[in-house]
Amino acid sequence: MANKKKAKHSPGDIVFYRVLDLFLILIFIIVAIPMWSTITLSLRPNDFIGSNFEGMFLAPWKWSTAAYRALLGNAGFFNAFANSFKILIMGVAASLFLTIPLAYVLSVKTLPGRKFLTIFVLVPYLFNVGMIPTYLVITKLGLTNNLASIFLPGAISTYNCLIMRGFFEGIPDELKESARIDGAQEWRVLLQVILPLSKPIIMTIGLYYGVTFWNDFFHAMLYINANALQPLPILLRNILMASGMNEFVEVNAFGNANVQAIKAASVFMAAIPMILAYPFIQKYFTKGTLLGSVKG
Repeated sequence: MANKKKAKHSPGDIVFYRVLDLFLILIFIIVAIPMWSTITLSLRPNDFIGSNFEGMFLAPWKWSTAAYRALLGNAGFFNAFANSFKILIMGVAASLFLTIPLAYVLSVKTLPGRKFLTIFVLVPYLFNVGMIPTYLVITKLGLTNNLASIFLPGAISTYNCLIMRGFFEGIPDELKESARIDGAQEWRVLLQVILPLSKPIIMTIGLYYGVTFWNDFFHAMLYINANALQPLPILLRNILMASGMNEFVEVNAFGNANVQAIKAASVFMAAIPMILAYPFIQKYFTKGTLLGSVKG
């Protein structure tokens, strides 16, 4: 067997790759330090005396899980977490259910009025109607104090729809035409031809929607007044604001744990679902984004 020759890099290429490596290391440090600081702060014992920098290097055998025990033992935290999980599941399902057909319709090149429909979709994206008209519509529909008020207003993202449309346009037309020749209607073409080939873009757009709905507190702040329906971001916001006014205001609600540790623990636990989901979606993420943006 012939030996494979390795490609030789010019001095300029070597310098470029070294600078790129240093840049990526710098980005990693910028991301890792705040995350590590949050984790160590959430594990800091009540009797710890020292600076935040010293706390980042506290020995593991001195860590305390009091903040996590306080959160997990609080019924309000579990209720807020459950509400956010419901919003996540229902929001992603509703958004994909609405975005996929719209993106497919926009990808059909023979559709009469396709350009007009594309402009019709782009206009709300370019010219936002504003918060007050949206609020009036939501209240008139009777969606206040309803979890649907959090994900329905943003159920279709024009940006995500255009990315998905680009992916659908990249699927060979021969596959679609062969199904149509066999007598398949458009909904069957979508379900039996397009969707089986579109797993990368569906997972990618689903991740986009999921992150948006999981972290959304503004809509919940506007439309949710009942404490039993408040999602996790609202609870975290209340903890942060209350502890900013009085460091010990939340102690009665969360036991004897340090309030700063509770704040850090709640922030970290709120990020856990996205951290757990990303490794399973990562293999689809780059492929779906690149292929979807080729013609988008």
